[in-house]
Amino acid sequence: MSRTSTAKIPGTSARARGLRLPSFSVQILLGLVLGVLLGWAALALGPQADGETPNGLTTTLDTIGSSFVTLLKAIVPPLIFTAIVASIANLRTVTNAARLAGQTLLWFAITAAISVAIGIGLGLVFQPGNTTTLTTADAAEPSRTGTWLDFLNGLIPSNVLGLGASTSVEAGADGALSAETGVSFNVLQILVVALVIGIAALKSGAKADPFLAFNRSALAIVQKVLWWIIRLAPLGTMGLIGYAVATYGWESLRSLASFAAAVYVGLALVLFVVYPVLLRVNGLSVLSWFRGAWPAIQLAFVSRSSIGTLPVTERVTERNLGVPSEYASFAVPLGATTKMDGCASIYPAISAIFVAQIFGVDLSVTDYLLIAFVSVVGSAATAGLTGAMVMLTLTLSTLGLPLAGVGLLLAVDPILDMGRTAVNVAGQTLVPTIVAKREGILDLERFRAASAEHLFADDEPESADAAEAPAERELAEATARG
Repeated sequence: MSRTSTAKIPGTSARARGLRLPSFSVQILLGLVLGVLLGWAALALGPQADGETPNGLTTTLDTIGSSFVTLLKAIVPPLIFTAIVASIANLRTVTNAARLAGQTLLWFAITAAISVAIGIGLGLVFQPGNTTTLTTADAAEPSRTGTWLDFLNGLIPSNVLGLGASTSVEAGADGALSAETGVSFNVLQILVVALVIGIAALKSGAKADPFLAFNRSALAIVQKVLWWIIRLAPLGTMGLIGYAVATYGWESLRSLASFAAAVYVGLALVLFVVYPVLLRVNGLSVLSWFRGAWPAIQLAFVSRSSIGTLPVTERVTERNLGVPSEYASFAVPLGATTKMDGCASIYPAISAIFVAQIFGVDLSVTDYLLIAFVSVVGSAATAGLTGAMVMLTLTLSTLGLPLAGVGLLLAVDPILDMGRTAVNVAGQTLVPTIVAKREGILDLERFRAASAEHLFADDEPESADAAEAPAERELAEATARG
């Protein structure tokens, strides 16, 4: 039986409405339009006098856009950790979580299989490698590759925070060495750490209550910070799309027009045909899903980062689509590393066919089956290393195709990556919604009323009832269902 909410979904507060600002959706659209206009202006200005340094407008747009994505990425580790620990405490049973996890992985595989079949079909129809002006002389080895051991290497955290440090050393013109150290995080490792700690806290009983109370408070603080960052999305959208218009290799599309067209046709088929069909089969409104998921899909398109979009993806999945937070906080981060219908299914399939045609290699039926296998299973194998190029190198190496073929596609990769990431994120909201519906835990009232404005629901409650602590309310609901 589906869980529905009888309470009115909170909207913007009276104080916010008094400012008479456009709705959040309109703000995003205005940022997109302004970004395109500024990007065209930056493109018309051209580089500075040296012919290489970007002009000031391009640099400003890049700074605004990249800073916004950096802010989103910064909130990812504490958001995932605190949300998953709180979710396990709310579920009060590992069995239910295991069943939901199994259903999630199954639907990841189903959608990946459909997507790769579309990619193979389009590769055979468009014949992109036979219609390009590029030759094997333009090929270059990739700087990063994916292997079947990446999953094991990326699954085990190197420390309790799932963080890693990297140091790069460069030689200057005068021969002096300079070192730069940075900190990175692996979403899969953070997910594993949070699951282990959450289960340990659950098994510890009353002794863990102070820790769980602290975690709930930390989650509330993180969600408030996230709300502030999301409010900057119109500005971030302007910078991201403006920089994209000003800098991406649009001229390179001429030699790879057929390849790019095949990729975008495949992405469109998955997003606007396959996903809607799956929604209708499961008794869900296509329009409601698009309304609810669109803020994350749109941000993914301009940011080209599933990890950067992850906080927004998780928020729309819970607030707009009605997926319980205790499930969404697990499924969405997992999807951000393993659910990539754009990067791991459509793109590698078409690219492998392209590289085979360029190098004159005839693919057999077995090869096409291998492409499908890598797309369905390989995204898990490369979960610790996100990116389409990692999946592509894994596919090419599995088929025995030259890895140098990757270099042929680098020029237009940013343009294709926009569409790929949008489809990735769309799938990361779709699967939890379908699984929640099939398991009878989807808030259908919230789903039907999906709107971008619900991203901010409960942040500024209009009544004492609406101000009820989210963690306590979710725990009561989970107990009632159990």
